[in-house]
Amino acid sequence: MTSFPGYVAVAADVDRGWLDSWTGDGGLGAPLSPSFLCALEEILRLEAGSIDAVVLAPPLDGDPPMELTPLDAGTHPRLVRARRYRTGVRAWSCGPAILVIGRGLAGRWEVAVEVDEPARNRGLGRSLARAARHLVPDGRPLWAQVAPGNAASLRAFLAAGYTPVGAEVLLLPREFPGAVAAVP
Repeated sequence: MTSFPGYVAVAADVDRGWLDSWTGDGGLGAPLSPSFLCALEEILRLEAGSIDAVVLAPPLDGDPPMELTPLDAGTHPRLVRARRYRTGVRAWSCGPAILVIGRGLAGRWEVAVEVDEPARNRGLGRSLARAARHLVPDGRPLWAQVAPGNAASLRAFLAAGYTPVGAEVLLLPREFPGAVAAVP
């Protein structure tokens, strides 16, 4: 489910009348409410992931302004997780951090970054989020999902030129390990 200014998309096999009963007053917040998500989980027998802020940035020309080492099929937890939810995953490292790009929800290009604890709070996440804009294929825009409570990550993406455009939550099979928000 995605929510953008003045627009909510619930892509699920549910009765339109049931859906309208939750949104009949025109309130766009209802589909992201815990009570709606619990009801939807029950109907679909799925589990809601986290509600993430969705940010978007245009690509940048040229090479990234930092040295990045391409990673092959590694076992870094961020890379393993990215492969669960994205296709065409590519990854780079710059020492204590990893940058991952792949095709996620609706085939859009998505980025994720992770900075090791000792290297945090030095601008590395912001640099990686900006570098990703140089790496996105085909001159396409680049999307990221950020947990709103992860203020450091949200600040890094905003400082790297990403604009908040909405929110999303995805529902996954209950037996899916570690259900999170970014599923293709």
